[in-house]
Amino acid sequence: MFSINPFTLAAKRVFDIVFASVGLLLTLPLFPLIALAIKLESKGPVFFSQTRIGKALPDRTLLFDMIKFRTMIQDAEKRTGATWASKRDPRITRVGMVLRKTRLDELPQFINVIKGDMSLIGPRPERPGFYQKLETAIPFFAERTYGVSPGITGLAQVNQGYDTCIDDVRSKVGFDHRYALALGDVWSWLKMDLFIVVKTIGVMVMGRGQ
Repeated sequence: MFSINPFTLAAKRVFDIVFASVGLLLTLPLFPLIALAIKLESKGPVFFSQTRIGKALPDRTLLFDMIKFRTMIQDAEKRTGATWASKRDPRITRVGMVLRKTRLDELPQFINVIKGDMSLIGPRPERPGFYQKLETAIPFFAERTYGVSPGITGLAQVNQGYDTCIDDVRSKVGFDHRYALALGDVWSWLKMDLFIVVKTIGVMVMGRGQ
């Protein structure tokens, strides 16, 4: 089990509240523009809410509803059930593809961060429908979120992007554990988070999201 410095977690929470609040205020003018683009292309709600696995605690694992801008057609999984998105997925709209590449679909998650469901930076939150399978197939998968809130972005996300299969998740676990190790002291955490922020900006500007 990783040793996470309590002071680091406290500083990380303050960082989350301050920068998520500023981020939400700065990006709010984009919300109506994104909403209009979504509505003009496809019917359905502007926002998409989905239950995800949150922080793992000694006695339980938390669940929360993650908010995103909708990037797929309405009821995309009505026939197939829970499934990962694939490259050139026909369920993803044209507007949705742009939102995913620039990561603008993640902007509403600033609300999740302010509420305490998520952190700005941390492991990507998985879906309950996949969790048992992943925990069985991947060693130390469950430990990746022990004491650590899932993040909008993170070391795994900036290195690989979205998951399309179980092998993608398997290769991400090492990145998630590496991030948890950086929480052992404040200086390591600051250096790691600064690195991830810079990489995230690069992904957004270059449109390297998936």
